[in-house]
Amino acid sequence: MRGSEPAGPVAGARRSTRIHVVSDVHGNTEALARAGDGADALICLGDLVLFLDYADHSRGIFPALFGKENASRIVALRTARRYEEARAFGRELWAGRDRNTEIIGAVRRQYAELFAAFPTPTYATYGNVDVPRLWPEYARPGTTVLDGERVEIGGRVFGFVGGGLRTPMNTPYEISDEEYAAKVEALGPVDVLCSHIPPEVPELTYDTVARRFERGSTALLEAIRTTRPRYALFGHVHQPLVRRMRIGTTECVNVGHFASTGTPWALTW
Repeated sequence: MRGSEPAGPVAGARRSTRIHVVSDVHGNTEALARAGDGADALICLGDLVLFLDYADHSRGIFPALFGKENASRIVALRTARRYEEARAFGRELWAGRDRNTEIIGAVRRQYAELFAAFPTPTYATYGNVDVPRLWPEYARPGTTVLDGERVEIGGRVFGFVGGGLRTPMNTPYEISDEEYAAKVEALGPVDVLCSHIPPEVPELTYDTVARRFERGSTALLEAIRTTRPRYALFGHVHQPLVRRMRIGTTECVNVGHFASTGTPWALTW
């Protein structure tokens, strides 16, 4: 099993702990409702919202508002890194409309379904496309939201860092490198470091389909090198060049693009 640590039978030993981890849910409510099956807890590393599906341009908030053809044009411009043209095209489409009201309304509808699908217990942090201010309205008892905070699960300490770093895409929860580093530092040593974005390692940040480097965090990389957690778990890069690698004693794992796989990554001990 991916992520499992072998353990020999020991008389009187406590039952093993099994955690399922997902990231980049992007509207896959049906699979999310099953993601905790057989696990003691579910961890979600963010990006619940589906704004625009780069594989299927008919899915998401943007095509629902403006149609598949316009969605395909935005994807083409962004993929070609013609960000200024993409922004200008977006402004043209939004002219005369209340952008904030329409987007937040659509996000609320997605959050109502997605948070209802979380099993108990769930430990979740934000992705870069999430809207943190809305989460308290939808997080039910049994769902713990963490950002720059720690929690103990099955005798191990898990630290959570949500959001992403600033990019030309200007997604809802992008913050400065300094603010992000402060959240990482606040965690201190942990057994499992959980974040939405990866550490700043080229093999982990390069998306082979989008053909670009996503932003990773140097603060995460430094924390891995200095505090040496057992695992560093993350998502964000949907089709990474490398899904798993070791940095020192830390196993770094991209837990997968849950929107397309519908399968959680499992960690047992």
